[in-house]
Amino acid sequence: MGYEGELLNSCGAIHIDPSSLQVVAVSGDGPNFCGHLLLHTPKGGGYYFHVVGLRGNPRYMNEAGYQRYLKEAKKSELRRRSLDLPNPQGALLHIESLLAEPWTWGGVPHNCVTFVEGVIKAGGGNWGSYSNCPALATADSVSDRINAFFRWMESGVRGLYGAP
Repeated sequence: MGYEGELLNSCGAIHIDPSSLQVVAVSGDGPNFCGHLLLHTPKGGGYYFHVVGLRGNPRYMNEAGYQRYLKEAKKSELRRRSLDLPNPQGALLHIESLLAEPWTWGGVPHNCVTFVEGVIKAGGGNWGSYSNCPALATADSVSDRINAFFRWMESGVRGLYGAP
């Protein structure tokens, strides 16, 4: 088993700024085809948070630790989704409470996706997954794909015909 991050042993040990968050999906390992979901706070030091194993306290890591985690676990980043939260203080309090208590993995209904969704909800955000499978949870929706196609078509037409 490779590096999974650090335990937060004291309040104030790291500065967490959850005003801007990224939902980060990485590939799975072994029989886990769904992948894994982490929460990234790019401001204030830039930390990643996630739950690991069947039971244990959630972990955190900085950017160097995240790169080490990817390498040692032989994972790759699949995608990121950025969000801004209207209530960062609520998200911060929720992250701190989650880091202080053991997390019990409960399969699909209580996994890494529900960990991330809980922080976002506590911060007043509305991102949620239609699937508790991280690889699917962060994938573009059909409407996202359609809108991207039309943006691409529009830019191509402008380029072809010199439209402003």
